[in-house]
Amino acid sequence: MIKQVSILNTSISSNNLGDYIIMDSVKKELNDIMPDSFFVELQTHDKLGKVSYKNLKKSNLSIVGGTNLLSSNMNSYNQWKIGLIDSIFLKDVVLMGVGWWQYQKDPNLYTKTLLRRILSKKFLHAVRDNYTKRKLESIRISNVINTGCPTMWNLTPDHCKKIPKIKSNNVVCTFTDYNTCLEKDRKLIRVLKKCYDKIYVWIQGSQDYEYIKRISEKDILVIPPNLEAFNRLLKSDISLDYVGTRLHAGIRAMQFFKRVIIIGIDNRSIEIGKDFNLKVIERDNIKQLENEINSNFETKLHLPLDDIEKWRNQFDG
Repeated sequence: MIKQVSILNTSISSNNLGDYIIMDSVKKELNDIMPDSFFVELQTHDKLGKVSYKNLKKSNLSIVGGTNLLSSNMNSYNQWKIGLIDSIFLKDVVLMGVGWWQYQKDPNLYTKTLLRRILSKKFLHAVRDNYTKRKLESIRISNVINTGCPTMWNLTPDHCKKIPKIKSNNVVCTFTDYNTCLEKDRKLIRVLKKCYDKIYVWIQGSQDYEYIKRISEKDILVIPPNLEAFNRLLKSDISLDYVGTRLHAGIRAMQFFKRVIIIGIDNRSIEIGKDFNLKVIERDNIKQLENEINSNFETKLHLPLDDIEKWRNQFDG
């Protein structure tokens, strides 16, 4: 029997191409896990309406894919545009690599009530890091496993062995328009100019380019703000590392067998770095970067492969 599955798509109405990277992996995974299902995509970054409610009612399962949808005060800050009224229709939702927005205090009563109403009690929820897992457990949602982001699920030991250990000739870099520090980001560019022949900069967020112009307009090659352009660069024969503040641009580069150093600017990369041995240097420690770039290092992620398989296999039958 063909089942209808609602995918709560975190890239609809998003001005961050990192969400497109996440959803690309989410949809590939779900097509492999449920090859005979009929998928309907609904938005998370905008309010649901009558048509969405109708599709949710028809669906056998609802899965929300990745990004920073959860926060401790979802009544006042909610990337996931849902409220208590939506919980009448939005039930038994399963998390797939979802994370917590920032380091925050304990979830408030509204958040606790909302999440306990909408999240499935039957299925396991996959979260991005242990910090998110602890937040959910603090409101007595215990059917949670830490799988990392779905973008990482196929970065297996065999995959990572193919990533070079030594520095490439060129680098692709990113910056983050909503978390800026001119002094440290200019220092980052100076280090990259010292270490590499050419610097490519990919525009992942809608305001990244305006910020990049304030950092440096000289001696950088701008990659257009679409995922196809970034993929072309990563697939090319150019000798290329990735160094930048955008976590998912770095993971995309790893998917294409590039050596990666993430510049940690928030809880996402810092927590994923701690949990899974991703190479992360906090922006406050940028003085370490030149030594890291010039050193040889092996990409060796510590992925919870058993838990990833447990999440994948729970939908059988």
